Amino acid sequence: MNYLLDTHYLLWTIADTKKISKKTKDIITNSENTIIISSISFWVISGLAIEDIPQICTQMGFYIEPLSHTDSITYHHLKPDYHKDPFDKMLIWQALCNNYTLVTNDEKIKQYKALGLKIL
Repeated sequence: MNYLLDTHYLLWTIADTKKISKKTKDIITNSENTIIISSISFWVISGLAIEDIPQICTQMGFYIEPLSHTDSITYHHLKPDYHKDPFDKMLIWQALCNNYTLVTNDEKIKQYKALGLKIL
C-alpha cells in the first residue's frame, strides 16, 4: 500500500514518535508498504533549517515524491475549498491524483474524504 505522510507526520516519524499511534507506526515500519514524502513537505519545513531531512528520509527507506508538472497544473481542480493552506491542499491533491492514502491528523483535510481521499 502507498502512504503519503503529511508534514507533521514526517516530523513526528523523525523526531517524536510518541505522537504516533501504534497502528500508524506499524504501517510506517512495515516493509511491504511504500511510505512517500512529498517534496512539498520539504518546502514547508525549510524554515526549520534541518537540511538533512531528505537524506534521513532516504535512509529510512521512504520514497521522495517530486511535485509533478501534471499535479501542479491540475491543482486548481481541487474543490471545494475546505482547507486554506496551499501546502496541505497540494498534499491532498497528490494523494488523490496518485491514489495514495494520506497519513494525517488534520481535521480539515479529513473533509476531503467525500472526494475519495483515503486517510489514515
